[in-house]
Amino acid sequence: MTSIADEARIAIDTLRERTGTLFHPTLRLGVTGLSRSGKTVFITALVHNLLHGGRLPLFDAQAGHRIARAYLEEQPDEAVPRFQYEDHIRTILDERLWPASTRAVSELRLTIDYESASGWSRLFGSGRLSLDIVDYPGEWLLDLPLMEKDFATFSAEALERARLPARTAEAAPFLALLSGLDPAADADETFAQRLHAAFTGYLEACRQDRTALSTLPPGRFLMPGDLEGSPALTFAPLPVERGRTYPRRSIATLFQRRYEGYKSVVVKPFFRDHFARLDRQILLVDVLQAINAGPAAVRDLEEALADVLTTFRPGRTSWLGSWLSHRIDRILIAATKADHLHRESHPRLDAVVRRLLDAAIRRAKFSGAKIDTLALASVRATREATVDHGDEALPVIVGTPLAGETIAGERFDGRTETAVFPGDLPADPDRLFRGNGTSEVHPLTFVRFKPPRLERTAEGLTLSLPHIRLDRALEFLLGDRLA
Repeated sequence: MTSIADEARIAIDTLRERTGTLFHPTLRLGVTGLSRSGKTVFITALVHNLLHGGRLPLFDAQAGHRIARAYLEEQPDEAVPRFQYEDHIRTILDERLWPASTRAVSELRLTIDYESASGWSRLFGSGRLSLDIVDYPGEWLLDLPLMEKDFATFSAEALERARLPARTAEAAPFLALLSGLDPAADADETFAQRLHAAFTGYLEACRQDRTALSTLPPGRFLMPGDLEGSPALTFAPLPVERGRTYPRRSIATLFQRRYEGYKSVVVKPFFRDHFARLDRQILLVDVLQAINAGPAAVRDLEEALADVLTTFRPGRTSWLGSWLSHRIDRILIAATKADHLHRESHPRLDAVVRRLLDAAIRRAKFSGAKIDTLALASVRATREATVDHGDEALPVIVGTPLAGETIAGERFDGRTETAVFPGDLPADPDRLFRGNGTSEVHPLTFVRFKPPRLERTAEGLTLSLPHIRLDRALEFLLGDRLA
């Protein structure tokens, strides 16, 4: 995926970083998510619970009262925007709204002073760990496999996906424009921009909630930033033949050159400057939305996970090797929005994620890092109850739907609380993968709920944000470093 020069630069940067933190241990945690997965909320909830001593019974260092304090410090990378924790937590607590998604790399340093669980280690004083949280869009992660693919391979895969039944409607305008095009024909910049716009429109349509499709590279087409309109972002897949040489002035040669420019200008710098420096990784996934969209979306999510796993730099290095390169030694795949289901369905949601992950691991031939799955809600927006339905007691979730959400034709005003029976996941996860059209599983009922109003203790203290299994995530990602 990288050249010798890239690896040399990574080694130099890592050596400089390790030297600077010799007496101040750091852990770089990458946080990303596939579309609509809630990574901004996850980071905000993680930081808030550590800063405010949240209820984290399964996070050993916190449950054992070994964390003396946690506090924010200036981030180490001056060229990277700061993750705006204060703005996001204000949006959740004061406005009771969900913060907007970030659309670029950002970073935050949280330092934890703690006592070791080992009596021997405590003889040498208290410990300190700086957690550098690196937030980046999942779309950028899905770009990394492009580094090993030429333009013909990228085009073949992109066009194959565009012709899938689940994408027929979204891809129709782009495929119509592509129909009859001769890749060897002379390039025309106006037509090239039209073709790029149609392809980007198709990707954008696939990203909408009604499809829940996950494999959407090139990711920067959906969030171009300051590269919008640049040649490196103005191309599209073409029906080119592998191994064929096209005329110098052809649209095939033009797009091939721009595709290679995209890898050089966008993908490689992200890998070298950010991704290759990570120690731990959490990948958030909106599994429930894919389930509701049907088997094609579930299989698409499985393919995206396989692509993602091929990009990680997994495994442990020797003590000497760790001075020259980072290796991701722990990866957590988390299904978010577990609060949209009653707890009776959480084990089944966990089983679905494990089924997705096991298949992705086999396809990606992935090994070398400790990997785990769980279902979580970074911020729990609902509570559980039961309601009588004839002779049956239905397990329901209770919360305040966001303004504009509808259930059975009823439109909510953002103030009214309601009980929802979300439905049940199948006991056999394989049922979710069968078929090409709609799922054989009855659709789940989803609405977006407002963030909770924080409770207060008898002494008037505001409690930390409620969650589901955030403590388990913290224990897996950080627990060994605070032991």
